[in-house]
Amino acid sequence: MTPIVQRPTLLCMLPPLPSALLPPLKQSGVFYDYPGSARTMGSQFFYPTQPMVYHPPPTHSPMLAGTTLSDKKRDGPYNMQQQLPTQGLMYANLRSTPSPHQQAYAAAMDYGSQLSLMVPGGTIYGHAGMNPPTMHMYQQGGRGRRGDDRGDNHGAIRSPVLDDFRANKTRKWELRDIFGYVVEFSGDQHGSRFIQQKLETATSEEKQVIFEEIVPHNALQLIQDVFGNYVIQKLFEHGTQVQKTMLASTMENHILPLSLQMYGCRVVQKAVEYVLPEQQSQFVKELDTNVIRCVKDANGNHVIQKLIERVSPERLGFVQAFRGSVYELSTHPYGCRVLQRCFEHLPDEQTRPLLDELQKYVINLMQDQFGNYVIQFVLEHGQPQDRAVIISKLHGQMLNMARHKFASNVCEKALITADPESRRLLIEEIMVAKQDGISPIMTMMKDQFANYVLQRALSVVEGEQKDILINKVRPQLMNMRRYSSAYSKHLIAIERLLEKCVTSNPGENTPHEILAIGTASDCLSSK
Repeated sequence: MTPIVQRPTLLCMLPPLPSALLPPLKQSGVFYDYPGSARTMGSQFFYPTQPMVYHPPPTHSPMLAGTTLSDKKRDGPYNMQQQLPTQGLMYANLRSTPSPHQQAYAAAMDYGSQLSLMVPGGTIYGHAGMNPPTMHMYQQGGRGRRGDDRGDNHGAIRSPVLDDFRANKTRKWELRDIFGYVVEFSGDQHGSRFIQQKLETATSEEKQVIFEEIVPHNALQLIQDVFGNYVIQKLFEHGTQVQKTMLASTMENHILPLSLQMYGCRVVQKAVEYVLPEQQSQFVKELDTNVIRCVKDANGNHVIQKLIERVSPERLGFVQAFRGSVYELSTHPYGCRVLQRCFEHLPDEQTRPLLDELQKYVINLMQDQFGNYVIQFVLEHGQPQDRAVIISKLHGQMLNMARHKFASNVCEKALITADPESRRLLIEEIMVAKQDGISPIMTMMKDQFANYVLQRALSVVEGEQKDILINKVRPQLMNMRRYSSAYSKHLIAIERLLEKCVTSNPGENTPHEILAIGTASDCLSSK
């Protein structure tokens, strides 16, 4: 047998590395990178080559910790509300030496292309397929910058005047100190607040200067700006009627996309409050064909509500678009609000078709998380005939609806708003034992939702029925106290209410007064 000779490992036979091939000691503040070697990294023959040295970026680089992009959109409490994803840097390439790392820094983006994401021509303004009309992008300073003749300000973040304003808190600043920089100040968190405060007491001449720097070329951009929109609102509040009309004219033909935008919708609402009826009609006309879309939008629904509140009903032609969609709108988180505003502000000839359609779905809407609010609103503010229709739907369903999370709220509202006879019938229904012998009162006392309906019944019941209800509740309460402690919270509230009902004079308070007392005190525990 041939003996096995163990060979020495190759590493032991290697000569020591020359000092020229050894990597130098690393220095702080310097970036090191080793380019590709002729041998792979996993090879035992791999030698690190001379590192390539890249000096750190300048101190004004946006990539250094503590010096972030301090634009107006990053330094305020509103940055969490921004819906714009970071698309890149608004700086030019600040590295003195090209980086060998492919993914170390995001690709540089010039200021103009970045700004287009935040203006009407960008993706935030309007929606895909809308093809909104072309709008202007604003330039810093409506009158041009003082002492700055450069035509390209892509690399600039703030003007020296705004920097001085933010840094110098001891100086007493006036509006005249920022003339020529009004647009830039309006888009800055602190500058916007300064202009808002000063506009409240500004002279007519100062307001005119501010107005001329913004309107018409920079108005649309500031309307959609997180800070600039507040300045536009102040112009509507404190400007002359001529200025308000001109400012609203810049918004015409853009009302739909502005209404769907987070900040633009606020300005549209403010404009509706201050413009003349003719311009209000123009706003309504632009939204006519897209009113359902606005109603279902998180921003647009507020504009529709404001129009219903402020515009003369005969000018609100879009209300007809709600016909045939009452159930859909009632079960929508924003649509239910709009319907309530319709029932609150519009005359009967406009709301009657909507109410007639609503009555077909009363039971379903009672059990909906949004629809129940519409039903409650009709019970509280509607016509007696509409209230009677809803209460009639509850007959025979009182116990089942009282045990439902959302419908229980409607049951309480029905007990409060019903006429005496209807209220007596509803309470009678919860006192009569079922065929199986189980008392509805016992069931309601144990239920997490129905117990509130029982408490409400105790607070509004009248006359002889009051004594009957108390006599039915008290023994059930004692039995539950004796054999179970699982419902202590509910039982305590009912006990307190019973004590109040016994000590009070039934003839002193109306049901509404009793409800007010119960709400102010701790008789009724909150859900």
